[in-house]
Amino acid sequence: MSEDWDRNPAAATRLLDLLTGLASQAAAAIMALRSPVLAVKTKDDASPVTAADEAAQSIILDGLRRHLPGLPIVSEEAEHAGMLPGPRFALVDPLDGTKEFISGREDFTVNIALIHDGVPRLGVVGAPAMGLIWRGFVGGKAERLRLKPGDAPDAATERVAIRARPVPAAGLTAAVSRSHLDSATVEFLARLKVNDQIGAGSAVKFCRIAEGSADVYPRFGTTCEWDIAAGHAVVMAAGGIVTAPDGTALSYGHGERDFRVPGFIAWGDPAAARRVI
Repeated sequence: MSEDWDRNPAAATRLLDLLTGLASQAAAAIMALRSPVLAVKTKDDASPVTAADEAAQSIILDGLRRHLPGLPIVSEEAEHAGMLPGPRFALVDPLDGTKEFISGREDFTVNIALIHDGVPRLGVVGAPAMGLIWRGFVGGKAERLRLKPGDAPDAATERVAIRARPVPAAGLTAAVSRSHLDSATVEFLARLKVNDQIGAGSAVKFCRIAEGSADVYPRFGTTCEWDIAAGHAVVMAAGGIVTAPDGTALSYGHGERDFRVPGFIAWGDPAAARRVI
């Protein structure tokens, strides 16, 4: 952690490659365990967990500890009760969208983010079944890679710079949760000029905002920091914003509330957010 990665683009690029490599390795482990007969356990919060979640977490945490010694890590499948991580730390969801993974869908992800002073600065979102990785660092680049699970970043067969788009004249495309579409979200979208909706699971919805194929992604139910930090960073790197439902800034590292987030809205066009909120 001697390099000032939140201010140094060269250091940020090296770290982005590191996180991408770890996400790719985790993706390979997940795909190797993908099976219709995979054993599923139920956690205390009634959410599912599988051997794939645990294998991916082991790869990511081991890699972060080896390459970034001393950096606090908050991960969904690791003990974090009462943890106060400090100004710089990592947020990890080794398999976001476990329900989608279990059901055989493709929209599950590996999420890794680095946080500084409560803000996601670097983020990597890998979609193992799609062979895609979205990544970016705030103030620098945002891009989408086509990468076979397990391959290093320099083996990408496609590398595309991505940018969130201005609101189209025809209206907004909204990214919505397949399993968490609540009445508050429906009511919010009814206030907007929505031309189309994209339903998906996991952090893929943030990536649709970042690459300019969707314009807004609202969620008014409680979620967790590790679910959204990497996607938040990618959206910001691509020129968009992510706020609390009232338009105020989101901050990360709240161990005192068990890293819970009481809702958010991701926007591709910051001007659209200012007009609505």
